Amino acid sequence: MTRLKYTKLSTPLERESVLQLKLGDRVVVSGTIFSMRDQAIQRILKEGQHGKNIPGLKNAIIYNCGPLARKKGGKWDLVSAGPTTSSRMNPLMPSMINDFGISAVIGKGGMSLEVLRAMKGKCVYLSAVGGSGALAAEQLQVQKVQWLDLGMPEALWTLKANEFGSLIVTMDAHGHSLYENVSKKVRKNLESQR
Repeated sequence: MTRLKYTKLSTPLERESVLQLKLGDRVVVSGTIFSMRDQAIQRILKEGQHGKNIPGLKNAIIYNCGPLARKKGGKWDLVSAGPTTSSRMNPLMPSMINDFGISAVIGKGGMSLEVLRAMKGKCVYLSAVGGSGALAAEQLQVQKVQWLDLGMPEALWTLKANEFGSLIVTMDAHGHSLYENVSKKVRKNLESQR
């Protein structure tokens, strides 16, 4: 039986490491990651780089996730932290990549060609397995939560990852997208059947 090879990534994720990643690579992530969805991203973009309580996002990893957590002994304990469908963030992500210098986005389902273009030379998309929320919660710890006024799933969560994954590089910083490759094959197959 062949063992899968994993690349171990840690935060901050420097550009040199991002550029070494290729489509299909399997990775695990350790260090600080930020869990955010639409509303937290919109708030960050609205308040800009000098806004109140916005974490430093240069070379950061964003996880498209709406965690479920409970307080135990005054601390947050994750119950579930599975990936959210990232395409919801398509209109927002190019600005996050360009304005804040994030290095990776974790989620499920991939992102648009506009996001792929914004990623070129600086950012990757890492696919997480949907339906794995309980397992993901075991690999992550809450360091901080902000903006609970947005609701628990939409708040900005600062998480500590301990070999979180496995994740697969499905959009790389060289302009390649597994999702686009599959779409092209499907279109070609449909055209050949006409």
